Amino acid sequence: MVQSTFSENKLLVQISEEFSHLDFSPLYKRAAHMVEIKQHFDHRELNQQLILEALSYLDENEPDWTYVAARIYLHDLYEEASENRGYPKDKSYGSLYELISHLTSKSIYSPALLDRYSKSEIDELEKSITPERDHLFTYIGLRMLADRYIARDHHKKVFELPQERFMVIAMTLMSEEDKSKRLELVKEAYWALSNLYMTVATPTLSNAGKNWGQLSSCFIDTVDDSLQSIYDSNTDIANLSKNGGGIGVYLGKIRSRGSAIKGFKGASSGVIPWMKQLNNTAVSVDQLGQRKGAISVYLDVWHKDIFSFLDSKLNNGDERYRTHDLFTGVCLPDLFMEKVEAREDWYLFDPHDVRNIMGYSLEDFYDEKIGAGSFREKYEECVASPLLSKDKVAAIDIMKGIMRSQLETGTPFMFYRDEVNRKNPNSHLGMVYCTNLCTEIVQNQSATVMKEQRVEDGRIIIEKIPGDFVVCNLSSINLANAVSADVLERLIKIQVRMLDNVIDLNTIPVLQGELTNKKYRAVGLGTFGWHHLLALKKLRWENEESVDYSDKLYEQISYLTIKASMELSKEKGSYPAFKGSDWETGKYFDIRGYDNESSSLDWEGLKEDIHEHGVRNGYMMAVAPNASTAIIAGSTPSIDPIFKKVYSEEKKDYKIPVTAPDLSSETTWYYKSAYLIDQHWSIKQNAKRQKHIDQGISFNLYVQNTVKAKELLDLHFAAWKNGLKTTYYLRSTSSEIEDCESCSS
Repeated sequence: MVQSTFSENKLLVQISEEFSHLDFSPLYKRAAHMVEIKQHFDHRELNQQLILEALSYLDENEPDWTYVAARIYLHDLYEEASENRGYPKDKSYGSLYELISHLTSKSIYSPALLDRYSKSEIDELEKSITPERDHLFTYIGLRMLADRYIARDHHKKVFELPQERFMVIAMTLMSEEDKSKRLELVKEAYWALSNLYMTVATPTLSNAGKNWGQLSSCFIDTVDDSLQSIYDSNTDIANLSKNGGGIGVYLGKIRSRGSAIKGFKGASSGVIPWMKQLNNTAVSVDQLGQRKGAISVYLDVWHKDIFSFLDSKLNNGDERYRTHDLFTGVCLPDLFMEKVEAREDWYLFDPHDVRNIMGYSLEDFYDEKIGAGSFREKYEECVASPLLSKDKVAAIDIMKGIMRSQLETGTPFMFYRDEVNRKNPNSHLGMVYCTNLCTEIVQNQSATVMKEQRVEDGRIIIEKIPGDFVVCNLSSINLANAVSADVLERLIKIQVRMLDNVIDLNTIPVLQGELTNKKYRAVGLGTFGWHHLLALKKLRWENEESVDYSDKLYEQISYLTIKASMELSKEKGSYPAFKGSDWETGKYFDIRGYDNESSSLDWEGLKEDIHEHGVRNGYMMAVAPNASTAIIAGSTPSIDPIFKKVYSEEKKDYKIPVTAPDLSSETTWYYKSAYLIDQHWSIKQNAKRQKHIDQGISFNLYVQNTVKAKELLDLHFAAWKNGLKTTYYLRSTSSEIEDCESCSS
């Protein structure tokens, strides 16, 4: 009786046969109980109860219950889509052409898909859709994809299914390729996405093929020291925020509190009021109604407002000077870290004062060599100048303020500006002042300046000189899947093309961003699933073998990425700013020590090919946090270690139990909690990785709440001395945590 109650649609029976190692009797009992207490029920209500029942058994010993729950949920998605689209329920997927036509008529999809692809081409692509790849999803991965990203109508009804989302992304990103090879490129992109070998960034995953939004992930603006620039930047940031972009803002050029305005001393109120304005923008201009805007602000450690800046996120103090909804970051020269280590004094300046009296901007310089360079020369000139107002403080006091804020709020992020600019492949055309919201993007920046306003034929004409407004387009390799399947070379080749095409397809509401995007053609190929991969390879995190593996793997990824960009340059031409870059001169390879004697890869041959053919992209690699897309792909986020082997993922609408990926009696020993790992090992790994990444890495530090100030300071020194360009959040425990499970028996 119990089994026959649910076997009418054969779903549970079918799933139980596939997962025969699991005991399904509790689910059959739950099904029978539901029928007993409620004769007339919605079978989707029953399925939801079965999903909850399956998830209740999810633990370290039986992690496969997540796939059982996913199959039940997938059945409901298929059924809802078939009802809404009018195809038979026994088919998991319907007509792709009819889906595109219908959602285009409803203004959900962009007309571009039907304009660029014929019916016969779409029918051909439909044959490549592989429904069985839906079985790769964990329950939370499938749920997140369905809730946030697949296309629904205006009444939130399901129309698009997971494999169709991947196909539409592939079609969108390849839509302007040469027609003679376009379908094969679409199929290749679909192969990469549907096998979960890679993920695209959230804006691309959500918006590709749809009638709204943009595809890029990250933006960085540089604000000039003028009222016009401050308010223009705020408008630009608002326009990007409503379209789903994360934004970094450099405030280091703005004069400090008490500075003169038009000769009136003490008139300036400093950076905090402008931060308050940005804070209001972050709250009031949300990202498509899904979440509030995400804005980070950066200030130099020599700026006179640095102490109030560091206090801006603290929970105590005067609320007039608090910006709780912004993220903060500090720009640190080597010289400051040296002064902290030596317990020496540090001087704070007003950037407006420096410009007027010294005739240059201190933020425009960096140390070209370790221990020597133009920044420290200019800094010492400013210290020695009797005309320049300055505040003398103990360097360690600023560092204490940084660490206090980090332990309370997780920020500020750390930006090591000298190392960034020493390794900038496009330093021939500018410099990098700060990084983005997630600390992985480092590209040339400059402020946009209004030249003039005039009236012409009854119209107001505003003429601006555009600065370098950073735009970056991201996607990430799923290391656990792609390395295990040995597909890196095939994958990276199509992935770089997909990223490059985003640049030409995207419509950015800030024109200087569009110009910068085309000038450098910057992309950010990253990775996730590092801890997952180590567990599969049975490599312990705190081990030299893992450090060496990080070095070798990321060198391979770097080589393949640069090679793919070079091949694309042969076909489509190099980026406009290529001439004079470190790519063209070969300096990029020289300063990293890439040669054929020290590596099995043909770096010298690649260097020669690039000198002859160029590269398509001025910036190529960046490792983003990608927490959401890693969940969808069923792996661990970015390069981070896991928090726990079994935990609950809490989102706005639900709380779902999750286990570490591929958790088993064999892998469990390699899943040590982030909070129990000696962070010096993480820094060592990341130092090896950073050598091969031309941009930056979202690198978190994990400490327990009992961490001592000296221990935390030592971590920051280790990060700086090991050549890290940035560090992201300082994540600390709110209370004592349990003993290490991986070390207990």
